[in-house]
Parts: sequence; structure tokens; C-alpha cells
Amino acid sequence: MKTIMPKNVLDHKDAVILDVREVEEVQAGRIEGSTHIPLGLLEFRLHELDKLKPHIVVCRSGARSGRATAYLTEQGFDATNMVGGMNEWQGTTV
Repeated sequence: MKTIMPKNVLDHKDAVILDVREVEEVQAGRIEGSTHIPLGLLEFRLHELDKLKPHIVVCRSGARSGRATAYLTEQGFDATNMVGGMNEWQGTTV
């Protein structure tokens, strides 16, 4: 599985940042410009994602995003897990 450190995420301007946390978690703050699809709904909303773009997957600690990254990779996406999740994010949130 491909991984990326939080400090390097914004260097990938062409990537979709996919936040797979629950609604309550996202309301506390998310990376600006990120797409929110809770992990439990990912398989049902997969059609909303562009397979031609790379995806960086984010959750609170990195565990759920790891599962989502593995699933997306199995489905033919270029997906990368953000190590440490939002717990390690030092950038601004909206």
C-alpha cells in the first residue's frame, strides 16, 4: 500500500483528498478542498470518484483510510493512505 506523510499531501495538487471519517468528525474540521465519503458508504458512492485522478485517503488515525486505500486500489484507483490521519495533520482545516 502506498503511503504519504501529512506534511507532503498538499504538494500533490492533482490528487483528490478523500476523507473517509464520519460526519461528526468532519464537522470538527477537514482539509480544505477534500471530498467527504464516510468509509461505510464508499462502495455505494464509488461512482462519484474519478479513476483517472490519484486519491489521497484520510481518516482520524490512518486505520480506516488504510482499509479505504486497499479497497480503492482493488477497484483500480491510484490510492495512497495518509499516515497518522488527521491526528498528525499540521495544516489548516475548514
